[in-house]
Amino acid sequence: MADMLVKNMSLKVGHTVTVTGVPKAGAECFALNVSAGPDHALHINVRFNAHGDERVVVCNTYQAGVWGAEVREGGFPFNYDELFKFSVSLTPEEFLIVLSDGSEIHFPNRLGASKYTDFSFNGGVRVHSFEIN
Repeated sequence: MADMLVKNMSLKVGHTVTVTGVPKAGAECFALNVSAGPDHALHINVRFNAHGDERVVVCNTYQAGVWGAEVREGGFPFNYDELFKFSVSLTPEEFLIVLSDGSEIHFPNRLGASKYTDFSFNGGVRVHSFEIN
């Protein structure tokens, strides 16, 4: 179950969603899912030494009950109790995630849709703003 769910807000090709928030102190991780029904076209998992990983941002897709291959790129500009901001832009080929330190993650648009309408946040994060331009 999602801690925060946003439905029927369209992220279309050429649009960008911008998220600001604060990771909760002591949280192992938090995640943003960009979804089409039960499938996650983009799963961004910010891990604070969770799952045996060092501090890392992991992106993936969940389709037909199966996780795809993980992508681990970009920096890690997240600190407990400090405001973060990142953006996700959709193109026909990929999601471009720009983190607050300027590092980029290029994640393929594996589901191939030109519009996604559902977003969910899970884990240790307080979302301050969520905006689509």
